[in-house]
Amino acid sequence: MSETEQRVKQDAAESSDSSKYLTPGARAAASGARYATISAVFVGILLISNVVAVKPIAFGAIPLGDFSLPLVFDGGVFLFPLAYVLGDVLAEVYGLKATRRTIFTAFALAALASLTILATQVSPPAAGWENQEAFAAVLGFVPRIVIASLAGFLAGQLLNAWVMDLMHRRSKGRFLRSRLIVSTLVGELADTLLFCTIAFAGIITGIDFVMYVVLGYLVKVLAEVVLLPVTTRVIRIVRRAEEAIAH
Repeated sequence: MSETEQRVKQDAAESSDSSKYLTPGARAAASGARYATISAVFVGILLISNVVAVKPIAFGAIPLGDFSLPLVFDGGVFLFPLAYVLGDVLAEVYGLKATRRTIFTAFALAALASLTILATQVSPPAAGWENQEAFAAVLGFVPRIVIASLAGFLAGQLLNAWVMDLMHRRSKGRFLRSRLIVSTLVGELADTLLFCTIAFAGIITGIDFVMYVVLGYLVKVLAEVVLLPVTTRVIRIVRRAEEAIAH
């Protein structure tokens, strides 16, 4: 028996011994602790990514003869791929219904965050605070960015979860790596196209816009491919832990 399996069984035994002292609400919270934690991190990643996505970032350019391909991304590129990793864990372990619940919760909180920023922006600044213009410039309510982020996230995550669930049922749980890659290809494509088009079409133009879309998509997909060993291991650990508790 591996060290991980021993630890899982020990945790389950300790949980069982102490369960008689728990209230019904505490039992419910304990039984869904992993799902709740993964969902909370998922929501947090979305909210952080939405804040930093307002800044386009240029990492130089790739020279190609008489032309150059600019390396343009937005700030969300650093963290947002992790949302798809966690989305895969949720879909694979907890199923489509539970994953949708987390996605809709994240969507609602992202909308609430945008409305809170708007309310803060339009509220009169206190005497002596001279950063109103800076606040509005960086975090100000930009309808295009908000709509783009929410639309891209909702479409991308729902498609990612749906493809994962569909392929899981069709393959009877086999070919995990293939399912992870295909679901990411589909989800990230919808997310990237919607966000980039709604948020920056006409602001970033020409080849810069094309490269912004293409590079953003490729980097997010490659990030999940690189993280594939981590994703598959996390899925196995979480699934094993949940099965141990169920039994």
